[in-house]
Amino acid sequence: MIELINVSKSFTLHNQGSAVIPVMQGASLKAAAGECVALTGASGAGKSTLMRVIYGNYLAASGQVLVGDLDVAKAEPREILALRRETLGYVSQFLRVVPRVPTLEVVAEPLLAVGCDKQAALDKAAGLLRRLNIPERLWSLSPTTFSGGEQQRVNIARGFAHDYPAMLLDEPTASLDAQNRETVLSLIEEAKQRGAAIVGIFHDIEARSRVCDREINVSEFTPGMVA
Repeated sequence: MIELINVSKSFTLHNQGSAVIPVMQGASLKAAAGECVALTGASGAGKSTLMRVIYGNYLAASGQVLVGDLDVAKAEPREILALRRETLGYVSQFLRVVPRVPTLEVVAEPLLAVGCDKQAALDKAAGLLRRLNIPERLWSLSPTTFSGGEQQRVNIARGFAHDYPAMLLDEPTASLDAQNRETVLSLIEEAKQRGAAIVGIFHDIEARSRVCDREINVSEFTPGMVA
């Protein structure tokens, strides 16, 4: 479902004489349906860069970035937007939402975007917020006013609202207490059981051991770094 074939990525520093900095070369990996693959490696090895290449935030310099039948490296913007709406979910570490939109609607939005009945979408959003211990009195408020931990849990609820066939998870259990960490790990296990292909960054070693089937050391793809 997610496959990278000989992917390379570099950055051009236009304010420094257009110097080209290679950050990744020969990156290849595959996450099949129902499988969770962890990205590991030293800080700065390119784990987050690789996730952004898969999501289409960064354009690969060469190689193939396949999500389902779409090569993200060659896709048109409208195709990438459709992919993110229907197929590829991304749970980042930070919540980015339109201010003043109620939390319940923030979580329901991915379902509404794919044509789900509004009440069904709100009901599912409510269930996720309950599982992640967001008090109901906060659901009518914008999550932009919440604490960092509450925002993280809202972000997780939003990321798991739609049953994406493929998912990217960036430190989904970071800074969570034991109860909410267990909920997130259960959500990941449920996503795998329904056949989602998952690529994630997990610095939580116990969480990685529990939900990940394989590990890919991204340092192997970083020019000048030893794995």
